[in-house]
Amino acid sequence: MARGPDDTPRWAALMVLAALGTAVTETTNPGIVARITQKGLDYARQQGVAALQKELEKMEIPSFSGSFKIKFLGKGEYSFYSLVIREVQLPSSQIRLLPNEGLALSVTDASVKISGKWKARKNFIKTSGNFDLSVEGVSISAGLNLSCDPASGHTTVTCSGCSNHIDSIHVHVSGSHLGWKIEAVTRTFQTCAYFLESHICQVVTKSVSSKLEPYFQTMPVTAKIDKVAGIDYSLLAPPIATTETLDGQLKGEFFSLAHRSPPPFAPPALAIPMDHDHMVYLGISDYFFNTAGLVYQQAGVLNLTLKDDMIPKKSKFRLTTKYFGTLIPQLAKMFPNMSMQFLVRVSSPPHLTVSPAGLACTPVLEAQAFAVLPNSSLAPLFLLGMSANASVEVGAMSDRLVGELSLDKLLLELKHSDIGPFSVELLQAIMNYIVPTTVLPKVNERLQKGYPLPLPTHVQLFNLVLQPYQNFLLFGADVLYN
Repeated sequence: MARGPDDTPRWAALMVLAALGTAVTETTNPGIVARITQKGLDYARQQGVAALQKELEKMEIPSFSGSFKIKFLGKGEYSFYSLVIREVQLPSSQIRLLPNEGLALSVTDASVKISGKWKARKNFIKTSGNFDLSVEGVSISAGLNLSCDPASGHTTVTCSGCSNHIDSIHVHVSGSHLGWKIEAVTRTFQTCAYFLESHICQVVTKSVSSKLEPYFQTMPVTAKIDKVAGIDYSLLAPPIATTETLDGQLKGEFFSLAHRSPPPFAPPALAIPMDHDHMVYLGISDYFFNTAGLVYQQAGVLNLTLKDDMIPKKSKFRLTTKYFGTLIPQLAKMFPNMSMQFLVRVSSPPHLTVSPAGLACTPVLEAQAFAVLPNSSLAPLFLLGMSANASVEVGAMSDRLVGELSLDKLLLELKHSDIGPFSVELLQAIMNYIVPTTVLPKVNERLQKGYPLPLPTHVQLFNLVLQPYQNFLLFGADVLYN
């Protein structure tokens, strides 16, 4: 994600946001839907027109010369040189959605002011001065075609067409008593206007190919999260313009860095509402979250070893055979005065469900208890199965999603015992204490680090909103490019 704000048209950032997606095919639904509204396109237009104005101001206009005829004196020669674009004004512009085609940018009532020097010669008579040329009523129309590279998943953008027109020119020549005669030969200044008319679209096309397209290519299609997982944001097919939005869809799934394989479940179809209050929206499917649970669970990292030194010192509860022996007498007899450890792990991929009521999860856990023997080896004691209803609260920062998990009361099951049978009801209060005070903080510590949103560089989000719908979480925001 390179290139600074001075090198890249600012509208590129909004275009990238819009292009992060594809049309739904018959067999593939997206994990994330990206959408840019007309409000977002209007902001992109402002930034893009400002960038285009700077590019037009950089145009170099060559010198031109010719001959003129003065009554009684005959023919002479003139030359106009040191031409400099002094000012470009693009007061009126619009960007429109072309359904099933792309975008159309139009600029009207633009003007260009040019200053330069002139000199004229007729035999031994020489004269020179300055001139100001005002080109008015300039109009520009350009189309943008957004597509994608199916091999890499990168966005591609091309200028599908461009045209421009100049209504009129006005000239003021100064510096000589012959100036009025030079000014009268206004047709010679058409050369300068023709040059502008032929090069404006070249500037527009070059800006797309040398600025906008490279910016799209720097947008990564994958993001490495940690040593275990990455996120695939690649495009599946070209974006689609509708009458109201520029919609796109992307794969939106976690994958294992060690061994990538397709998830055994598919994304659901998403019905994104037609909200227009914000510039951009992301519809984040529960598929996105569930692929994360699958990858981390299969990698075997969703586990935590609990030791007595992790329990708050002020707590009356201790991870020792002495304490647990008050509830399970045979434990204290078989392993007197020993420390204990619990290996808590997720036994199956956690499944998250998104609905208008919120985000819910039903994790299935196992807790293997051990006694720490004098030689530091571990003796297995019993294996507990634990299930619970959990709720997930998702928040958003300027560039990532964060979360917080909260659990209701755990339901316990004795799956295996090496110390004889006992009632798990005796351990209910203990596990209700251990999980919220030791396990949950570790989980939430990771969730608070968050997961990156698919944003181009130099983009900041504000006015963030999150709203759960059936099967997806709708994330809306306004955009600031800096």
